[in-house]
Amino acid sequence: MTIEPLIAIDAMGGDEGISVMVAGAALARHRHPNFRFLLVGDKDDIALALENHPNLRAYCEILHTTDIVSSDDKVSRDLLRRSKRTSMGSAIDAVKSGKASAAVSAGNTGALLAIANFALRSMPGIDRPALAALLPTMKDSDVVMLDLGANTECDARNLVQFAVMGAAYARVIYGIEKPSVKLLNIGTEEIKGKDSVRAASNYLTDTDSLPLSFQGYTEADKINSGDADVIVCDGYSGNIALKAVEGAARFVTDLLKRAFTSSIRSKFGFLVSRPATELLKHHLDPNNHNGAVFMGLNGVVVKSHGSANEKGVAKAIEVAACLVEDKITKRIAEDIKSIDGLSADFGDAGFDKGDLENGI
Repeated sequence: MTIEPLIAIDAMGGDEGISVMVAGAALARHRHPNFRFLLVGDKDDIALALENHPNLRAYCEILHTTDIVSSDDKVSRDLLRRSKRTSMGSAIDAVKSGKASAAVSAGNTGALLAIANFALRSMPGIDRPALAALLPTMKDSDVVMLDLGANTECDARNLVQFAVMGAAYARVIYGIEKPSVKLLNIGTEEIKGKDSVRAASNYLTDTDSLPLSFQGYTEADKINSGDADVIVCDGYSGNIALKAVEGAARFVTDLLKRAFTSSIRSKFGFLVSRPATELLKHHLDPNNHNGAVFMGLNGVVVKSHGSANEKGVAKAIEVAACLVEDKITKRIAEDIKSIDGLSADFGDAGFDKGDLENGI
């Protein structure tokens, strides 16, 4: 029996507005005829956008609200109290109630994490959710990297949990039985790094009960090498590394554009090398890798780039549907049992049972 996931879309989130979110849904539906959508936002504006995609209308429900979470909204009790009235909160609440299989939003990242965590809560055995995304590599497949900004400070137990969640994600998208996992560090030697990183490394090295293959440390310049299926780090390091990778990609693209337009000879060179440059452009286009996932929640929530075009939005929707169809939350719940209750094995280094606020 074919699963027909109903994806709740925060149609009013993001920089590009309702028209792009609806266009992304139409593209995703064209590629995957079993997709259905709950479009959350102003019903009149959504209906207007749907006029450009008449084939999509029969596969959509509209949940009306005019309240939004803006990019300037700070995470606060007031925001959480009014979240159910917003398009973002309503999309997440549809997942909580079971009406929708997953939620996709291109809105405020911090608010999305806070509202999703408040509504869905962390899964049993998961101390904190983590933000995971796919980054391009030199090889055929992308690398799963987490945490990319949900938690600025992490202890060893958090990092091990991230490794388990990242490996579950990699198994879903790549079909690998034991994905290779590395910890992001300032060096590859065993003595390098913070206590929490070394404690997590010791645990991952010494245990063979986890469905992953731990390969030690990696440095930031190897993120895109393709030497690992999963790279694990705290959210502070991960967010800086992500922004550096994205900035480097834009730098290379802009540099090539400038070089190929600098003279008549260079323009001729561009025509000769255009197939290669188009391949490079495709590989570096963030819309082809769009869709960061909040791992470890009791439900699937995917964050799209705020500036994503319809192709990027469609990619984020496809990521959400893939995780639903492959029962990612069930996989994580089963895998996390291998480390549940093993906090003593981490030793004192890098392990703190106290609650730390999510870094947003």
